[in-house]
Amino acid sequence: MLAISLNTVAMTVTASGTGSAMVGLYPAPRRDVHRRRVEPVRCVSRGCRKTGAGASPRGLEAAGGTPYNAVMAPPPLRPTRRWRLAPSPPEPLVQALADTHPVVVRVLAALGLADPAAARACLDRSPGDDNPFRMAGMDAAVARLRQAIRGGEPIAVYGDYDADGVTATALLTEALTAVGAADVRQFIPHRERDGYGVHAHALEALARQGVRLVVTVDCGIRAAREIDAVARRGLEVIVTDHHALPRDLPAATAVINPRRPDCRYGYHDLAGVGLAFKLAQALLRVERRTRRGAASGLDEVDLLDLAALGTVADMVPLVGENRSIVHRGLERLRTTSRPGLRALIDASGLRPDAVTARALGYDLGPRINAAGRVDDARTALDLLLTRDAAEAARLAASIERHNTERRAAQDEAAQAAEARLAGHTDAPFLLDVSPDVPLGVVGLVAGRLVERHYRPAAVLRIDGDVARGSARSIPEFDMVAGLDQVADLLLRHGGHARAAGFTVHRSNLGALRDRLSALAAEALRGLDLRPALDIAAEVEAADVDWPLAAALEALEPYGQGNPAPLLVWRGASVLSRRTFGSARQHLGLRLDGGRTSGPLEAVAFHRGADFGAIGDRIDVVFTLGVNVWQGTRRLELKVEDLAAPGAAIESLPRAADGAGADGASHGPGQSRMVTGVPMSAHS
Repeated sequence: MLAISLNTVAMTVTASGTGSAMVGLYPAPRRDVHRRRVEPVRCVSRGCRKTGAGASPRGLEAAGGTPYNAVMAPPPLRPTRRWRLAPSPPEPLVQALADTHPVVVRVLAALGLADPAAARACLDRSPGDDNPFRMAGMDAAVARLRQAIRGGEPIAVYGDYDADGVTATALLTEALTAVGAADVRQFIPHRERDGYGVHAHALEALARQGVRLVVTVDCGIRAAREIDAVARRGLEVIVTDHHALPRDLPAATAVINPRRPDCRYGYHDLAGVGLAFKLAQALLRVERRTRRGAASGLDEVDLLDLAALGTVADMVPLVGENRSIVHRGLERLRTTSRPGLRALIDASGLRPDAVTARALGYDLGPRINAAGRVDDARTALDLLLTRDAAEAARLAASIERHNTERRAAQDEAAQAAEARLAGHTDAPFLLDVSPDVPLGVVGLVAGRLVERHYRPAAVLRIDGDVARGSARSIPEFDMVAGLDQVADLLLRHGGHARAAGFTVHRSNLGALRDRLSALAAEALRGLDLRPALDIAAEVEAADVDWPLAAALEALEPYGQGNPAPLLVWRGASVLSRRTFGSARQHLGLRLDGGRTSGPLEAVAFHRGADFGAIGDRIDVVFTLGVNVWQGTRRLELKVEDLAAPGAAIESLPRAADGAGADGASHGPGQSRMVTGVPMSAHS
């Protein structure tokens, strides 16, 4: 075993694959980062050494302590997280939206949409100015593709192995074929053999096959060296990639990335499949103007089902144009004619007419991802492209098996990572390195670490002298910017502020951990990182009714950047309580909704242990939804936290005006508690 001692905690990495690597140095926990500590109950009876649940209350009474009945009475129920309430909306917004439910107005203001026009656009789910030709590089890309189509040149779409890359590859393949491309090929790198990104060997193989034009989707922005190398072989590359920009753009035929400083497009948060959709949109619109579009039989709206699936799966903010894409795409998905999507929906146990954004994030997206995590993403691509129902059913069944394997591997790897990190999870940056973690789940495990400990985290699989892995982060630490600052230690890297991937030589692991920890410590210095719930509005019993549920639907689809709004109801009257689940681990409450709504059902998952602490009244933070069971619809409160009456609620500062319109803000519920889609659901 190779041991590297750094300051006070050793970093050990097994030299062979026979053991697990231990995590590197972790400095002592920061004293300015607050953590909640639960003190054990101590048994004070003579000779008793038990603490916590094993302490004997009878022993306390015998020793002259608190009487038995008093000890058994549960303490007042306290919030498990900080509660923070958004301020009241500005009066001009209230007046401008006088025809809108007042709770919805409060939610819009909490999202930073204080401008009435921006708020109206949000309610209308307007994409804004969606002219694709406002994007830098679009004219050049369309011109070169049309030239290739006229000349009968083979065109290759180079994608990625996650759901965003797979859906983008399928979408652009279909669009190119529809506008007349006779030979469209696809290449998706294998996670184990190739790794993420554009690789010279893959481009050279395409060139040997006669391909002279490659279009990348969801990758390529950091492939300047690879693109330069194949240019000498006569291979041209068009890059479409939404990831963070490097210092210098690749010298490609065209580079489409809305983050380019010279890009006039007004929206920057599209997923990789969103950019593929914009390129397809541009091609189809030009084709329609030249009077050949009708012959293709494809309209741009026909591609929105794939665009919606990839957008939600990639966890880009569901605001602005992304939200419009997903809203319209869900409508297409519910009536999709694609055999592959229908088979995937069926394998997931869903009804097509009941597919929601949550289903995309929790059910369909993870299954598309599972193919590339466990085996080969080509299986998922073939599923999306096939027109044969029997073939689709076979491929969907294969993906379902992959997803079952993925779940098991993820759970085992997450438990192992927690064990290796035990005692060090207050460090500013969590780094776990092991030769045993499957490469397909490193991002999922990193996401779980972030969810549980609210720290940026990276999980790496070490193979010989090289470690590859994924990192996930919190809003307070820009992950890809951090990796840019340690690029001298890395072999390659790329990604986003909240999610990134990188490769590093084994000899640099200690220095990498030290420098990332220092960067994270500086970024997080003085911040209160205790988990918090950001609440959009306070309601009373009379507010929790069907009109409110209907009004809140205008804010859907929910997801990253646009979570289901959290509401707080203080002093709710408890009519009854119960526990349910195989281990009675969940808590069900019936609350008094008054004359308007009558009894209201509330569900608190994993809170069954609080059954005895529930009194006649409680304060509750929840999202409001509709439960449909056997054709019966009823209002349901999904509880995020609850407490005895009088729980402390902090005040949030007013959100920046208009921030929610372009996805820049972290609205209520997002920065500490994402109530839409958790990071562990995705790659």
